[in-house]
Amino acid sequence: MKLIDLNADGGIGANSLYLQLGDFHLVIDSGLHPKKVGRLAAPNLRPLEGVKLDLIIITHCHLDHIGSLPLLMRNQPNTPVIMTQPSHMLIERMLHNSANVMVREREEKGIADYPLFTHEEIDRCVPRMHALPFSTPRKFSGARDEIEFTFHPAGHIPGAAGVEIVYKHRRIFITGDVLFNTQRILDGAKFPSGKFDTLITETTHGATEKPPGHERSKEMIRLIDTINATLQRGGSVLIPVFALGRMQEIMAILHDARKFGRLAETQIFVSGLGMDIADYFDTICKKTGLVHFTRSILKDLKVKKSPRELKPGKEPPEQGIYVVSSGMVVANTPSYLLASCLVGNAKHSICFVGYCDPDTPGGQLLAANNGDQFLFEALNLKTRVRAHIERFEFSGHATRDELLNYAVKCSPRSIVLTHGDPPARVWFAEQLKEKLPTSKVLDPVPLQTYQV
Repeated sequence: MKLIDLNADGGIGANSLYLQLGDFHLVIDSGLHPKKVGRLAAPNLRPLEGVKLDLIIITHCHLDHIGSLPLLMRNQPNTPVIMTQPSHMLIERMLHNSANVMVREREEKGIADYPLFTHEEIDRCVPRMHALPFSTPRKFSGARDEIEFTFHPAGHIPGAAGVEIVYKHRRIFITGDVLFNTQRILDGAKFPSGKFDTLITETTHGATEKPPGHERSKEMIRLIDTINATLQRGGSVLIPVFALGRMQEIMAILHDARKFGRLAETQIFVSGLGMDIADYFDTICKKTGLVHFTRSILKDLKVKKSPRELKPGKEPPEQGIYVVSSGMVVANTPSYLLASCLVGNAKHSICFVGYCDPDTPGGQLLAANNGDQFLFEALNLKTRVRAHIERFEFSGHATRDELLNYAVKCSPRSIVLTHGDPPARVWFAEQLKEKLPTSKVLDPVPLQTYQV
C-alpha cells in the first residue's frame, strides 16, 4: 500500500490521507488547519496531480476533517464521497457555516484567499455525497481493482466512523477520531476485533496521562457543583463549547441535573451554530437512534438566545448560564465577547469543557493566574483575571492507554501514527515498539511517499 499524509504541517490540522491499493486510489478526509488561514490551511494536494481518485471517504464532520472537501472535489470532479448516515445529514450545514465564516474573515481581516469555496459550489458538491450505514460491508470498484470497506461506530461525535478496508485479503483499519467511553448523548466506539495487516491510528492524547480516578460522570457532578456555587454568589457561568457535539452534550447534562433537582434555577443562554446542530441531532435521533438527544431538551430548559446587547468588559444584563461557541474562545465569537464581560469579576466562572490550543484566547485564559492582566486584543480591552477559571475533562478522544491496548489486540504488521502533536506520536512510537516489537511503526513525514 502506498501512503502519503497530505497534511502539510503534520500534527493535528488539515487531516487528509492518500492511499493507493494496487490500482485503487482513495483519500481519507480533507480538513482545514484551525491555526492557518487561506490556502495554507488546506491540505497540500500536489501529490494528487495526475491521479484520478476512485473514492473519497469522510470519517466525521469536524472541520479539521471536512473543511477543505469542496477544494478536493473541485480537483476530482467525478469522484464519489462516502460517509455515514449522520455525517451525511450534518456535512452540508457544517460546510455552509464554514463558507460564512470565511466570507466574514475576508471582510474583517482582509484574507484575499477567502472564501476558499462558495455556497453555490457546496450545493454542486452535495449530489456526489453518499451515505452508508454502519457495520455494513460494501464493495467499491475502481478502474481495475476493488476494495471492500465497512464503517464502524467511533464515538467521538455523531456519525464518526472507523474505516475497515479489505483489499485482496489484506485488512486495513483507520480509527479516525475515536472515543471508547459513552457520552451522555452518544455511545462509545464499537471497533472490530481480530488482526489487521495495517492499523492507522489517531494519537491525540499520546502526551497526556489520564488523571487517576477520572470518570466522565464525576466531571459532570463537578461541573454542576461549580455552576451552583457560582450562581449562589450572584455570578454567571460561561461554558465555551464546540458547536458540533459538545454543546449538545452539555445541554443534556444540564437537563438531567435540572430534572433531578440538582441544578439551581437560572436562565440558560445559547447561541450560534450549536442551536442549528441541535435540530439536526433531533432528526438523527428520530431517524437512526444513533444519538441520544432531542429538541425537547432545549424546550424543557427554556433556553434563550444569548443577548445581543452585550458590551465588551461590561456585566451581562441577566445572570445565567451561557453555553456558547467557540470552544477555544476564538476572537469575534460569542464566547470571546462573554469572556471579556465575566473574567474581571470574582463572582463569575468560566468552565472549559473541551480542548483549548495554548495559542488561542481560551488556552491563554486557562494558563493565566488570578490577578494577571489579560488582553482581549480584538476588542481592544485589557482587564485583570478575577473570575474562577476551571477545566473539566469531557474529551472526545480515547486515552492513550485505550488506543495502545487496541493496537496490541490487533497485532498489526504495520502501524501508522496520525492526528497527534510530535510528543504524542513519540510516546506511541516508543510504547508500540516495546509492546509490539515485530510490528513496523511509521510516523509519516508530511508529503513523503511510503510503502506500507
